[in-house]
Amino acid sequence: MPNIQADLFHTPLISDFTGIARSSHAPRFLLLYGSLREKSYSRLLTEEAARLLNAMGGEVKIFDPRDLPLPDGEPDSHPKVQELRALAQWAEGMVWCSPERHGAMTGIMKAQIDWIPLSIGAVRPTQGKTLAVMEVSGGSQSFNALNQMRILGRWMRMITIPNQSSVAKAFMEFDDAGRMKPSAYYDRVVDVMEELFKFTLLTRDVSDFLVDRYSERKESAEELSKRVNQATI
Repeated sequence: MPNIQADLFHTPLISDFTGIARSSHAPRFLLLYGSLREKSYSRLLTEEAARLLNAMGGEVKIFDPRDLPLPDGEPDSHPKVQELRALAQWAEGMVWCSPERHGAMTGIMKAQIDWIPLSIGAVRPTQGKTLAVMEVSGGSQSFNALNQMRILGRWMRMITIPNQSSVAKAFMEFDDAGRMKPSAYYDRVVDVMEELFKFTLLTRDVSDFLVDRYSERKESAEELSKRVNQATI
């Protein structure tokens, strides 16, 4: 293996997981939705997801995207940006729920994700955290927004769970009080939240190990070598 730096090349072992302490606190979830309408079905679906996660024993926070500026439209010191970033660091798992508009996720949904950087100093707010994706649509069932959010989840280095929820003709799936009616769509939401909860319990304490990479260990070692071997200080 001539191209491998042997001291940085690790063979993963099942024993690597045995010595990691397990957290006892409730799993922490941040939920994002992608519409500002007064009767936002993505918000209503997000609230249903929050109830389920709370019922399972999770700690849940929903971010309100109102007053969040467009990316680069304000400095990142803006209060709503700081609120979103703090929640992203706090969370151990996320739920993203967007309407499908013109065959895609909404700009409101994308703006929230764009304000969460891949890294803030030495902290990577989303890396190794779990993610569930959901969408609502006004017509027949579609998966365009879901597929786009999955790409973003991968780009943000998140563990995106296999299951997902797509609620078609969402205006027919909620009652006047804003609660989701019993249906196969609702059952799928229960499935997705249950799966998210399980994946979060499994991965939250080992996420640093799961996302530890040879290329990044190598880069860090090279940076350290340059720093300690400077000819002049």
